[in-house]
Amino acid sequence: MRFISGILLIFLIMLQYRLWFGKNSVPDYLALEDEIARQQADNDKLRKRNKLLYADTDDLKSGVEAIEERARNELGMIKQGETFFRIITNKPNKG
Repeated sequence: MRFISGILLIFLIMLQYRLWFGKNSVPDYLALEDEIARQQADNDKLRKRNKLLYADTDDLKSGVEAIEERARNELGMIKQGETFFRIITNKPNKG
């Protein structure tokens, strides 16, 4: 009976070792869960960015207003007959 108890104890120790320190152990599992959560957060950010890019390209394809807005903001273009004003604020020098 002691022999069987000893063998069972050895098997229990071996299984516990594999569970905590072996390949695919509990710490490995927890690290993978953290990596999955991090990757899902990155994917969510990229989905939001892609959604904005798709909306932007749809606006550029379908409407003149988006093209006009881009021309005004990025290229500094103005319509014929418009007057462009640039307002520069004076910041006091510290010092």
